[in-house]
Amino acid sequence: MENTKATSQIPSRAIHSGGGGGVCMMSNTWRDEQHPAFINFISTFLTENAFRLNFVPIAPDFIFNCGGSSVAFIFVTSLDPTCISQIFGRVQKLKLQFANLYVVITLPTKEKNDLFVRSYFKFGMELGKPTFVLVKDLEMGFEKMVKIAHSRGVCKREDATAKLKAERKQTVQAVNVFQRVVTSIPGIDNHDANALNQAIGSIEAISKASKEQILENTDLSADKAEVVSRFFRDPKFYLSPKIN
Repeated sequence: MENTKATSQIPSRAIHSGGGGGVCMMSNTWRDEQHPAFINFISTFLTENAFRLNFVPIAPDFIFNCGGSSVAFIFVTSLDPTCISQIFGRVQKLKLQFANLYVVITLPTKEKNDLFVRSYFKFGMELGKPTFVLVKDLEMGFEKMVKIAHSRGVCKREDATAKLKAERKQTVQAVNVFQRVVTSIPGIDNHDANALNQAIGSIEAISKASKEQILENTDLSADKAEVVSRFFRDPKFYLSPKIN
């Protein structure tokens, strides 16, 4: 459970800094249950943070798509004692449908907070599955949702960037290994290695290529094509090279 005090509200510019933006989908049913002034606040806040707002028939109250990450939210604006069973039953159902689900609940008084704590344990909630975000007022609750969605989007982009860098590093390493192996063939230089890589392919493919195939597809001389072809077939060649 995440408890947020009223003094920790995040200004819209803080959420938008570092690259915000995305799509916010709001449930038609949830919208119709709210005061128009709060819907106007949400619309303005999203616009300031470069989010596009769509009203759609969805099971959660909100779904944010940001930076390739999709996050669902249940937003309980009033914890009604007569609806506790319905609220927690819905949480149990939706957590099975959405991998990234958060439950935001406004608890403006100690009585509401106590009611939530009793209900949380009564209905057997598992800590962090899903995460409950407890706030003092409606505006804080929505700002917290946008910040969570934005943060998850940033994390996903950073993960994607890290993976791309790792793939590039592996590619560079593979090219270096290829160059070292192929240039260990007597008389073959880096230009020849690149030509073989582009025209023939992998080391395995080169090892199976005939002299004629090499001559037909590269600018290697007949002598070099002969050396490459023999290198992988004649022990006198493949037992003698030294890789620098």
